Amino acid sequence: MQSGRTTVSKFLIEQLHGTDDQADLAALLVDVTAAVKAISAMTSKGALGGYLGALDSQNVQGETQKKLDVLSNDAMIQACEWGGLVAGMASEEMDDPYTLPKEFERGPYLLIFDPLDGSSNTDVNVSVGTIFSVLRHTRIGDPTVQDYLQPGTKQVAAGYAIYGPATMLVLTVGKGTHGFTLDREIGNFILTHPNLQIPADTSEFAINTSNERFWEPPVQRYVAECKAGKTGPRGRDFNTRWIASMVADVHRILMRGGIFMYPKDTKDPSKPGRLRLMYEANPIGMIVEQAGGAASTGRGRILEVQPTSLHQRVPVMLGSKNEIERLERYHAEYDRGEDKVFDSPLFKERSLYRDEARG
Repeated sequence: MQSGRTTVSKFLIEQLHGTDDQADLAALLVDVTAAVKAISAMTSKGALGGYLGALDSQNVQGETQKKLDVLSNDAMIQACEWGGLVAGMASEEMDDPYTLPKEFERGPYLLIFDPLDGSSNTDVNVSVGTIFSVLRHTRIGDPTVQDYLQPGTKQVAAGYAIYGPATMLVLTVGKGTHGFTLDREIGNFILTHPNLQIPADTSEFAINTSNERFWEPPVQRYVAECKAGKTGPRGRDFNTRWIASMVADVHRILMRGGIFMYPKDTKDPSKPGRLRLMYEANPIGMIVEQAGGAASTGRGRILEVQPTSLHQRVPVMLGSKNEIERLERYHAEYDRGEDKVFDSPLFKERSLYRDEARG
């Protein structure tokens, strides 16, 4: 498919041609893009729009909500609730799933979204984004929480928008990953990055190294080897990048390769991971896999994790396939008790961390 001036609407019609739910799924994703345009307009105004700053409220995760968190959440709901395309919606910013008003027809899909990923960065003008996932709803009536708890393999579409120097929409309906850029003059998303592919190999990784003392030994091993560069076991130099906005870090990987890690750690033992399975890991995992990359918890494919709660957290490692496979191998060796792989000078000083990680 040529990028040309293919709009997102035309693209979806072509991608979904011949499928049973062609019209409904395309229409829902067009509604999502309408919300993205509204959120883009708010984020682009910055302080001029009066949207910056925090509220007195917290979300279900115990995080202080930004004004833009709530406004973005409202924009997504208002764009998608009325069209008879969704049976319900769930958001990172809401404790429970959103029940549609009685006057609106129930549709065949469930929409799950993080309305403004990286919102802590809005006050410093760093790129933020919106992440979304679409699941089927096959039961008659309003969905229960259980209806939402489907593994990532059940997603029929996923995507994210990134609000940076340009607003971009990255989307998959299971037929590759494709990027669109918002043409503000005509108010439409235009296909500019068809068939994105993540290289299998990379020399760039993204991780918050301030948490290094809390990581499990397999992650400490991997990062230490990368830092050692040409003089270490990897025999080449690596670059590290960390924006603290998942959408921004993942977008860089889709554009030029790399891996992103937010691993399990011991900083808060009550949390098995930091990122949300339903709102972040699953949709981004589908996008990355459709672009030829891999998405893992370190101990298995993210999309195969069976959710047990709506706001469940998991470790996340994704991007260039060969590096993710290496990380999975390091976790497997550690879990088998093959501690000899940690006995080099690179890891001896980390013996205390290893003991803490194993409890």
